[in-house]
Amino acid sequence: MTYRIVQWATGSIGKTCLRAVLDSPDCELAGLYVYSDRKLGRDAGSIARRPDTGVLATNDIEDILRLDADVVIHTARLQLPYELHDNDICRLLRSGKNVITTAGQHYPWAHGPERAEMFLDACHAGGTSLYGAGVSPGFVGERLALTLASAALELDAIVIDEVFDASGMLSPDFVFTVMGMGTDPAQTDLMTGPLPELYRKLYSETLCFMADSLGLTGYTVDSDHHLELAAEDLTVRAGTIRKATVVATEWRWHVVTDGRRRLSLSIIWTMDPTLPRYAGRPHWQLRMTGKPELTMSLDLHDPVGAEVMTTGGQYVVAGLVLRAIPVVVAADPGIVTPYVFAPYQA
Repeated sequence: MTYRIVQWATGSIGKTCLRAVLDSPDCELAGLYVYSDRKLGRDAGSIARRPDTGVLATNDIEDILRLDADVVIHTARLQLPYELHDNDICRLLRSGKNVITTAGQHYPWAHGPERAEMFLDACHAGGTSLYGAGVSPGFVGERLALTLASAALELDAIVIDEVFDASGMLSPDFVFTVMGMGTDPAQTDLMTGPLPELYRKLYSETLCFMADSLGLTGYTVDSDHHLELAAEDLTVRAGTIRKATVVATEWRWHVVTDGRRRLSLSIIWTMDPTLPRYAGRPHWQLRMTGKPELTMSLDLHDPVGAEVMTTGGQYVVAGLVLRAIPVVVAADPGIVTPYVFAPYQA
């Protein structure tokens, strides 16, 4: 079948998804939602660097709700608070459109049954499904790590480290506000304030999904964050990181049962990849202890060629989103979570 797709938002990830939809013989673009006034009314093809499609960008959700479409690819930017996009997602689901979002919502049960029920009610009202797609959170923990665990006779712990060079990011708002770079820790609480709470809500969904899938019970999710400060002023593409302000963040959480750390996830973003603490480390490293003990390193490479503006990270998210379309459309109404063959059970 051909899937009728609405693309919601056209930032770097959104445009990559939009191009993938336009290039796919299995997809037909039904609508386009944008946040930027300068994109309003433009043809989707011109935004995606593709031939005109006849689909014009709107910033009115009512225009989208009236469309006949199978899936909305929701690539709105993650922002404070984490719940910012809840209303839009629920309205889309209630209108009869499945939603694949890259703005979290991987496992709402991590925040208690009430949050999960909010999305489930919308899904059942519209006969639709919701799926949170991404690399991390998403593929690395929810699929790759759990697949490795399925090879264990005995599983002691899983540790996931992500190290990302953020120095090439263009958006000052995202770098200095959402990522917290350039922040003076004496002025802003980056240990327990709004920003670490945003990331706790986002990444605890992966950890809680992993814990529940592994059969862990009675666990808590504890934080263990670390900040690196700039030794001198540092100029990056988004602006300047001033001396003695945040140049790298290490967001880290542990699933703890009976006083033992069973799952650990570190999300490390640095504006200076030459710092000895981060130099030479892979993008992701997964370490599993038990019987057997396994270590897996994973690196993501950008395309070669000055004419290619899309990054490897944007391609991989778009790939995960497109592969999910038929699964989400075929699913029973509700929240879709990944399936792991023969999973390990504690």
